[in-house]
Amino acid sequence: MGDARLSIDAAVACLRGGGVIAYPTEGVWGLGCDPLDEAAVLRLLALKQRAVDKGVILVGASAAQFDGLADWAALAPARVAEIRASWPGPHTWIVPASERVPRWITGTHDGVALRASAHPVVAALCIAFGGPIVSTSANTAGAPAPRAFDGLEAAIRDAVDGCVEGETGGRDGPSDIRDARSGAVLR
Repeated sequence: MGDARLSIDAAVACLRGGGVIAYPTEGVWGLGCDPLDEAAVLRLLALKQRAVDKGVILVGASAAQFDGLADWAALAPARVAEIRASWPGPHTWIVPASERVPRWITGTHDGVALRASAHPVVAALCIAFGGPIVSTSANTAGAPAPRAFDGLEAAIRDAVDGCVEGETGGRDGPSDIRDARSGAVLR
């Protein structure tokens, strides 16, 4: 089932139905699901063998897709401007989370990791979905993140509901992660 290649429309239908998909991002293949569907997120985390306490990244097509999820007022205006100027692009920022962001997304943290992507598949997926989706590397904990479809572990391919057609954006690895409060680079 997981080897099924999905169009953007089929992937969106899968996400809306509680599915977990694999899809190409800027540098690696990612796993995604509807961030507001707790069962889907927990299934994705179990597949990755990742603790819910760590939290996950949300990826969108634009900063506007994060309205209501980030507490922008908790940041200095200059920092908000810096974040928005870095998007769309391969830059993930951990920003103060609004009360709307569920704990299965933030984990034990008070922030939420957000990235507005310029990758054509990711952007098209988020636009068609109508909001951000979960974005975490498509590997089990401790395994290398796959940079090509052929690098997906068989267990991952077999467990997802489908894989979105496309190629990664050519980066050497996953997006950088920065703390919005301090500006510190975390990855």
